[in-house]
Amino acid sequence: MSKYARSAINKLDAYVPGEQPGPGEKIIKLNTNENPYPPAPEVLKLISHFPPDLLRKYSQPEATTFRRAAGKVFKIDPDMILAGNGSDELLSIIVRTFVDPGQFIAYPTPTYSLYPVLAKMQEARIVEVPFDADFNLPKGLEKTKAKVTFIANPNAPSGTFIDPAIIAAFAKKVKGVVVIDEAYVDFAQANCLDLVRKLPNVIVLRTLSKSYSLAGLRFGFALASKPLLGDMLKVKDSYNCDAVSIAVAAEAVKDQKYLKQNVEKIRQQRTWLTEQLRLIGFIVLGSQANFIWATIDKPSAKSIYLALKQSGILVRYFDKPGLKNGLRISIGRPEENQKLVAAIKRIITS
Repeated sequence: MSKYARSAINKLDAYVPGEQPGPGEKIIKLNTNENPYPPAPEVLKLISHFPPDLLRKYSQPEATTFRRAAGKVFKIDPDMILAGNGSDELLSIIVRTFVDPGQFIAYPTPTYSLYPVLAKMQEARIVEVPFDADFNLPKGLEKTKAKVTFIANPNAPSGTFIDPAIIAAFAKKVKGVVVIDEAYVDFAQANCLDLVRKLPNVIVLRTLSKSYSLAGLRFGFALASKPLLGDMLKVKDSYNCDAVSIAVAAEAVKDQKYLKQNVEKIRQQRTWLTEQLRLIGFIVLGSQANFIWATIDKPSAKSIYLALKQSGILVRYFDKPGLKNGLRISIGRPEENQKLVAAIKRIITS
């Protein structure tokens, strides 16, 4: 560490992303919740024939092409959409827009581990309210007096889902901004999009990383009332999304038929993998995401994770309190899931 960083940064434990294979490594990658299927055909066609002149010029400051396309798909005013360099950038913008140093940021735990990192960068105070065993929205969350409350729905790493009506009732009770992080919502049974039309303090976040097979594009978007997005526009970088990502994201969001076909394949494999792991002896929560959370006492989750890694299969292990006996496993293609199950069976019986 240098002597020049702010004290808050010197004290900060940075967010640790999932492992990425090195160049040329042959790995079954089930650790970072990417979609196992390729992007939509029209997306691939656009990338291969992208107009070079668009790269010479600055990109659209507000990603207008994407916002218009998304507005039609989601039947919402394009001015209620803000694009970002992944939903992670939008999370950062939200924290910097609505939370002063010393004010509160709240969220249920366990959940997405970037939230506390962003809070500490802003020198905000953190209130973590534990989920119960069934991952219901904690009753104490509305008492935190938070300027911003994050609710990942479906939640990560559990994959569990909270009914939108429950979140709506919560948002009506609190005075701060409620951010519903819907990174995995296309794999779920419902969503909270309608809340941004009805409630002035709700922001819904979406990403193209999961269901649209575009994690490498780094593109996300927020949906909220015009006053909330107007505040966030003051904070975002002038050209935060590049020309390629704007055009590709617009093309991807138009093809809802292709998205739904892939989502259904993943849901079917999610059911199959859940059943198989339960037969082996894992406790697997019912997931509404493109991953599952599987816990086991013996052998330890860490030993299984390490043995799978030696076999060329990556899953996610969290060496943190409350999570040490579980594995988060992304849903892969059928052949990948079958190899995973076979490998786990070998590990457990050896």
